[in-house]
Amino acid sequence: MREIVLDTETTGFDPETGDRIVEIGAVELYNHVPTGRTYHQYCNPERAMPNDAFEVHGLGDDFLADKPLFRDIGQEFLDFIADDSKLVIHNASFDMKFLNAELGWINLPRIAMERAIDTVAMARKKFPGSPASLDALCRRFNIDNSARTLHGALLDSEILAEVYLELIGGRQPGLVLSSIEKTNVASGGRWTPKPRPAPLPPRLTPEENAAHAAFVEAMGEAALWKKM
Repeated sequence: MREIVLDTETTGFDPETGDRIVEIGAVELYNHVPTGRTYHQYCNPERAMPNDAFEVHGLGDDFLADKPLFRDIGQEFLDFIADDSKLVIHNASFDMKFLNAELGWINLPRIAMERAIDTVAMARKKFPGSPASLDALCRRFNIDNSARTLHGALLDSEILAEVYLELIGGRQPGLVLSSIEKTNVASGGRWTPKPRPAPLPPRLTPEENAAHAAFVEAMGEAALWKKM
């Protein structure tokens, strides 16, 4: 099962009033395991940034001036998320509203809302009455978000992936794949377990083997074990 943990940065709150996407970050999970494959893109919003806050975040007019327009990367983004991958998003309705507005403006297929998994809704259901912001969930799960002094779509996606894995039952040791496995997935393949270097030793004792053989023998020639 492939899932994409996704975040966007925008110029404001509503695409219908002219706000645009300026950054997309996404992290791929396969069977809830980070594969190391990511998607990251800045976009020129074709409008002046609204205030100095974006300069603080590094997303000022000068920085975005030479970045591609969304219409130049829209199909590339759709190719990355594919047609069947679930999209894990914090406050999904906000990001989906912007993504579908941008896709609609350039006549590309919109993304069905049913594909979105909203981690805000998950957190509120699991911890009623508690804060559900990304920072609050990091504190709850002891996830290090010290690098999050500035917002960034890819960084927030990486942090959200950790939060999501906690929300669905907790991270397991060794979830991070080796660099070789990451390379294989990033090059377009799907991750599969490698064969064991040596077979596991049998768990049956000689006595248990002998008892089973005697049991099969007592069943006669029609015994399934003999036919196989």
